[in-house]
Amino acid sequence: MADQIVITEKTSQARDVRAAIGSRYGDVLPAEGHLFDLLEPEDVVPAWKRWSPILLRPEGLYGTRPAEGGNKAAKLKAIREALRTAKQVWLATDCDREGQLIGQEILEHYEYRGQVMRVLFTAQDSQTIRDAFGRAKPNIEYARLYAAAVARRQADQIYNLSLTRTATVILGQGARRVIGVGRVKTPTLAIVCKRELEIRNFVPLAYFEIVVTAKVAGGQFQMRHAPQDRIVKREIARDVVKAAEGFESALAVRVEDKRQGPPKLHDLPSLQKLCGSRFGWSASKTLEVAQELYDGQGKKIVTYPRAEVRYLPQSLISDVPRIIAELRVGQSFGAIPVPEPPVIRRGASGTFYDKGLEGASHHAVIPNVNVIDKLSEVWPRLSSDEKKLFDVIARAYMAALMPDFRYRQTTATLDVHGFEFRAAGRQPIDLGWRAAFPEWQPADEKGDEAQLLPPLRNGETAQLQDPKIENRETRPPPRYNEGTLIEAMQNAWRFVDDEILRNRLKEAKGIGTPATRAEIIGGLKKQGFLIAQGKNIVPTETGLSLFGVLKQADPALVDPGVTAQLECLLDDVVVGKQEMVGAIDAVCDVAERIISKLKEGAIAGRPSLLGSAGGNGTGTYPPTPAMKRFADSLVRQKGIKPPPGYKTSISICRKFLSEHAPKKSGGETAGKLDPKPVSPAQLLYARKLAQGKGLVIPDDARTNSAAMSAWIDTNRVKKRRKLNRKTSNRPVGSAAPQAAPPKRSRKQKVDTDPALLASVPANSIRTPLRIPYGNNEVALKLGARYGSEGWYAPPGVDLSAFGERGWLL
Repeated sequence: MADQIVITEKTSQARDVRAAIGSRYGDVLPAEGHLFDLLEPEDVVPAWKRWSPILLRPEGLYGTRPAEGGNKAAKLKAIREALRTAKQVWLATDCDREGQLIGQEILEHYEYRGQVMRVLFTAQDSQTIRDAFGRAKPNIEYARLYAAAVARRQADQIYNLSLTRTATVILGQGARRVIGVGRVKTPTLAIVCKRELEIRNFVPLAYFEIVVTAKVAGGQFQMRHAPQDRIVKREIARDVVKAAEGFESALAVRVEDKRQGPPKLHDLPSLQKLCGSRFGWSASKTLEVAQELYDGQGKKIVTYPRAEVRYLPQSLISDVPRIIAELRVGQSFGAIPVPEPPVIRRGASGTFYDKGLEGASHHAVIPNVNVIDKLSEVWPRLSSDEKKLFDVIARAYMAALMPDFRYRQTTATLDVHGFEFRAAGRQPIDLGWRAAFPEWQPADEKGDEAQLLPPLRNGETAQLQDPKIENRETRPPPRYNEGTLIEAMQNAWRFVDDEILRNRLKEAKGIGTPATRAEIIGGLKKQGFLIAQGKNIVPTETGLSLFGVLKQADPALVDPGVTAQLECLLDDVVVGKQEMVGAIDAVCDVAERIISKLKEGAIAGRPSLLGSAGGNGTGTYPPTPAMKRFADSLVRQKGIKPPPGYKTSISICRKFLSEHAPKKSGGETAGKLDPKPVSPAQLLYARKLAQGKGLVIPDDARTNSAAMSAWIDTNRVKKRRKLNRKTSNRPVGSAAPQAAPPKRSRKQKVDTDPALLASVPANSIRTPLRIPYGNNEVALKLGARYGSEGWYAPPGVDLSAFGERGWLL
């Protein structure tokens, strides 16, 4: 038997290592990802088999056991047998934290005590691999990297399983499904849900800007009056137009020569964001294509793709001339004017920065220097997607070695009777690195800022003519695509309000890791919490309900800032600022606090919430529009304060109405709030809906017509009215198939409480409305108008259609 062996992470890696070094370092044996899983809680403490709201923290750490599936058993057996006689092991798994764990956990499980050398390579060509073996270091030097990986894995198991069991037991009593809580997964869901709720609740504000043509000796250009405090009254806009008509005065002109450095090199998140927006790729597809460029047979033309930093070590400066020279041979890179010598930028604002690599196990993604001379041979073997991604990586590398983009920034202002008009423009002086990207422009150079101004002198006279009012409208924040969601996960500090904590978390790497974020998003899709809608990622109604449940139970469960703080502690293990056990303790402390809070809520008698998370309960589906109108009228008439949640929870609204609605002589509530039986048509529709989506109709809905209407409204996919033949809005909802409602004649209606669903009469005064974003045209067709105070229904307009949509204030 050989006295030394090489362990790689996977079979393709083993094949490349054998091709590079043969058997010089012993047999090359591949793993298959993780060959060991952590023990389950009940394997450690038998009493933990029964789910209960406790912290599942064992004495010490969770042990490991052989993983199942694939060829894992056979590969583990081969490595185990070889370890019996091996005096030295070369760990040649991936160069990141997870690769360290995959290799070393095998040795730890079998208590291997021989010499262990760590081989780190950031590309998989033969020359890079040979060089990596030549500079291998004792594995003990990577103890912190291993400790950080162990801390993350152990902490995740304790946190995720403890809180999943606690949430399911306390919040989901009697329900048929599990409330899955994940340290990274749940805050990721929360990021998407918060954005979706922002969009749904967004009410656009109409405002006005004034544009005028300015005539000077050298030509003419546009100037704009766009004050920081928007003009929302047309009367004021007309006053500005009147002031600008025929106005003539001296311009204030400021001219500055400015420069802009190139964008940083790519890490995996920046690649995923760019490819998501430019090509419409999912995060997992970007990683898959990058991985193929890295280790695909006959390719290997880029460095390790799971990069988490955007810098290069200074040791790679010597590779610059060779990479640039080979990139400029053929392809589309020959026309890019990289100077000779190239521009080498060091430090935090540059490209080569050793300090910026502290705590990271690999650098930014760049072309592989050892294969670059074979690019012309490799290129025909690449797919169109692989060519697109390599083009992105290569151009970013070349741009980083080119001069700054230099331009002249001209700003002209004119005081028009107290109203400031402004114009700005850029005139390029030297394209510099911008010449590497001829087909696209940065977003900040579009619109008015990009206009070419005529020659302007400070103090010269400008005459204004043809002033116009432009109608504008505020827009909601955009939905996430997978790329921008990954960026949001990476920059979780943006979700933290505390300024000191925000600044500290800016130095962290967000929530999750570059290697796991795409997998987390994919998992949320598989669970039915997120769905793809075109390029965008949106939550299903189930996902939104789960988010609401967990946020109500304890906001820390869905707070990306809390998870970012925990990630900070786990990352600190790599650089020695935190001990492994201390990091695990910190995560456990947070989990234990949340468990205690959930238990306190259970003792206080809060209702079970899991049913609503799956669409099966009544806790969080909204009241009918008529119930909300009735409640609002009581608030106005009696001057009382409504309870929190009365507009979102049917149970809260019903309780409020039963307490404050006027009573008849027999004690009956005026307005007939007593439950009305469910009609056969309602029950038939509900059964088809429940069967199609795998739901359970709650008992409350089976006996109450209004509750049944609310449950149906919550769980069906609503078809929006088409505005015209060219425009249609796809509904946001669960990906589950929907049952079609039964056809009804004009005489047949779903039986509901007549008092609650009574038609609202035509109004005799202006009625304020709340029109959600994207519904302007529908609102106008229904008779709504927009004035200085916002949307309203004029006198005489029937309000029932607005009430049904929940648009009455």
